[in-house]
Amino acid sequence: MIPKSHPRYESLVLRDKIVKAQKEGYLAESAMIAHGRGEAFDYLLGEKTTFPAKRAMYAAVATILLSENPVISVNGNTTALAIDEVIQFAKTVNAKIEINLFYRTDERVEKITELYKKHGYSQILGTKDDDIKYLKSIKNERASASKTGIYSADTVLVPLEDGDRAEILSKTGKKTITIDLNPLSRTSQTSDISIVDNVVRAFPFMTEIAKDLKTQDKQLLINMINDFDNRKNLKEALKLFKNK
Repeated sequence: MIPKSHPRYESLVLRDKIVKAQKEGYLAESAMIAHGRGEAFDYLLGEKTTFPAKRAMYAAVATILLSENPVISVNGNTTALAIDEVIQFAKTVNAKIEINLFYRTDERVEKITELYKKHGYSQILGTKDDDIKYLKSIKNERASASKTGIYSADTVLVPLEDGDRAEILSKTGKKTITIDLNPLSRTSQTSDISIVDNVVRAFPFMTEIAKDLKTQDKQLLINMINDFDNRKNLKEALKLFKNK
């Protein structure tokens, strides 16, 4: 039992979720290392959502709202940390959710599928029963893509590090959005919109943004996207780490 008085309470709670997910069999052991790396970057950020992250979120939500077939790609980490927040955001912006795993096994896919169903989301894509296609140029299990999901999507939100796929998805003409605490990762560097933030903060914030932007004129959203410069925004995010 983690006492709420502990100065690192929230971080320890997230760490506990990751450990639990690994024990339950839907999170790969190496994913615990990835979480630790992200935790280090978040610590340097002061564990708070920064202005560059907020700016990127507005551009991201505007892009998703204007998309015809937006898809949120989820893995074990994202599921363990923010399953309810992901579902709420997907429903708000009318986006699909698809399972995509680097260490893909039928057992892990089944467990994640059941988790989403248990949390009230039964339309999850990327399952064993889905019509799976394969993205060319990706030489690992992340090449799998649902025919009605990532394979035909015009916009893909890729939470957490996923460099090889983010780069190739961009090359195929899809808009790629990432939530990654590391501004120097290949995922952040190759995505169209990079949100340098923790998924547990980003998804709820984006849900609130979406509720507002859905009521706005379409041209406002277009202008918001056109005014966004991902390279410039990443440089601003990186300065926040250097100033620590």
